[in-house]
Amino acid sequence: MEALWISTGLVALAEVGDKTQLLSLVLSARFRRPWPIAMGILVATLANHSAAAALGAWITDHVGDRMLTRVLGVSFLVMAAWILVPDKLDDGEGTKRLRAGVFWTTAVLFFIAEIGDKTQVATVMLAARYDALAWVVIGTTVGMMAANVPVVFFGEAIARRLPVRIVRRVAAAAFAVLGVAALVSA
Repeated sequence: MEALWISTGLVALAEVGDKTQLLSLVLSARFRRPWPIAMGILVATLANHSAAAALGAWITDHVGDRMLTRVLGVSFLVMAAWILVPDKLDDGEGTKRLRAGVFWTTAVLFFIAEIGDKTQVATVMLAARYDALAWVVIGTTVGMMAANVPVVFFGEAIARRLPVRIVRRVAAAAFAVLGVAALVSA
């Protein structure tokens, strides 16, 4: 259960102000159909984070425990710094070119936007850290949904009230604590 809670919390915090959260806002404003957008986010996240978690599990099997702990510690510290860098989204980023409907447009754009994103990298690291692949995928997906679905339904009102800078700092601190803990245990 630790893998579920840590994965959910870290991804939800890391996602605040992320390009996929901005993409949620763009899609919501453009299509004004929250349910297909939310379902597209869910499908894209499950596919993307399942692949990322599988990579993390593979890494665990092919790297020694001590080296893995050190790499994870450094990775979590790098992630802490990366979270402090705001993401930006190009105007509409492809929403004008895709004509596949709201659900598929969302699913494709989200899947692509998550490739190499901090939350995908975090999923790889969490799956390498915890021997609970399914719980990591569920947790990171719940975290992604918790951060993005409210934006889809209430985006403009949330954007005016959410202190993104503070949330970024809390997320960075959480990753830093995990990184230091991993390095100390190595």
